[in-house]
Amino acid sequence: MNTTAFHNADILIPNKDLNMEKWAVIACDQYTSDPAYWDGVYETVGSSPSSLNLILPEIYLEDEDVSDRIENIHKCMDKYISDGIFTEYKNSMIYVERVQSNGILRKGIIGAIDLEEYDFSKGSTSQVRATEATVVERIPPRIKVRQGAPLELPHIMILIDDESDSVFSAIDKNKLEKLYDTRLMQNGGEISGYLIDDDTQELIDRALTALSDPEAFSKKYGMENTPVLLYAMGDGNHSLATAKQFYEQLKKSNPDKDFSNHPARYALAEIVNLHSEALQFEAIHRIVTDVNVTELLTDLSEKLGLSDNGVQKITIVKNGVHRDAYINNPLSNLAVGSLQTALDEILFEIGGKVDYIHGSDVIDTLSKKENSVGFILPDMDKSELFPTVIKDGALPRKTFSMGHADDKRFYIEARKITE
Repeated sequence: MNTTAFHNADILIPNKDLNMEKWAVIACDQYTSDPAYWDGVYETVGSSPSSLNLILPEIYLEDEDVSDRIENIHKCMDKYISDGIFTEYKNSMIYVERVQSNGILRKGIIGAIDLEEYDFSKGSTSQVRATEATVVERIPPRIKVRQGAPLELPHIMILIDDESDSVFSAIDKNKLEKLYDTRLMQNGGEISGYLIDDDTQELIDRALTALSDPEAFSKKYGMENTPVLLYAMGDGNHSLATAKQFYEQLKKSNPDKDFSNHPARYALAEIVNLHSEALQFEAIHRIVTDVNVTELLTDLSEKLGLSDNGVQKITIVKNGVHRDAYINNPLSNLAVGSLQTALDEILFEIGGKVDYIHGSDVIDTLSKKENSVGFILPDMDKSELFPTVIKDGALPRKTFSMGHADDKRFYIEARKITE
């Protein structure tokens, strides 16, 4: 077993006689403003066994019947376990190949993250860290789903910075047992999963341990005596934070209990190499409404030292007209961090509302409304992620988007989280 925070686990896979296309469902935090998408999922699944019955799509998180939904989720978990629809693979890892909607292959390894090695707070130096600010108010409703649940299903994707691809090059899928192979509903592409044998697990462990060597890590990032960041959150930040908070609550409620081997100490997750060509980072832009635009821009210029040239570029959009400006007093390693920090401080004083927008054309349209101004941000280079999180801590909320909604994780694997 390696000394890093990622381990093998006792993983549940639906039996091969199940319809896997109906079983696999997209992450619950997708299409939260698109009821038609989820209506289509329910229509596709029908009465078939499905992970849909084991999750709470967040579009329904604030519905009046949410408590009933959660109760039904727990009952269905118990039923699926008693009906024997899962095969449990002890001390296992699963190698996953996902063909995305754009036809590009994404590779992943599913195992368990040790929550003792994860801290989502700003300034964390843990081996597993959040890449964006965690909104703690989003955690309690999700804990209600996990509380009393015998199972967890992951939509967590965690990134490793492995330029030589040493971890995934240890895998020869031709030597592995294929566990599933299916198309994914609603333009989700295709996915296949393979059981990683003990010898290959050992090779993966060695590669991860090498990446976590403190001396090599400090040399790689040019920062001496830097705590190792081996695992950076890609997707599912609040899902992992929920698992962490739930685990901490369990420990607090049972101070005399030994939790060193408790199932709730771990959370099932998929690790993916940051350098995979399947991963593309896209900027998330800002629109500020209900604000005195002149006052806002004056304050921004003063706080950030805006001029016609400088260190970090932003594009200010008013009435659809673009004006490039450069930040000379950066408040973060990235332009988005400098802008967000300044906006938070200024809008707290003068009022106004920030919304987060995909696509510069949308910014053009929204900027034409009265008392509104937009900010277009440059795409974040993937190579900036780890150095920025190491230097600045978790990035501001809505810093970047990693791929399109259709390509987010689908639920297939599960794991028991109760003794």
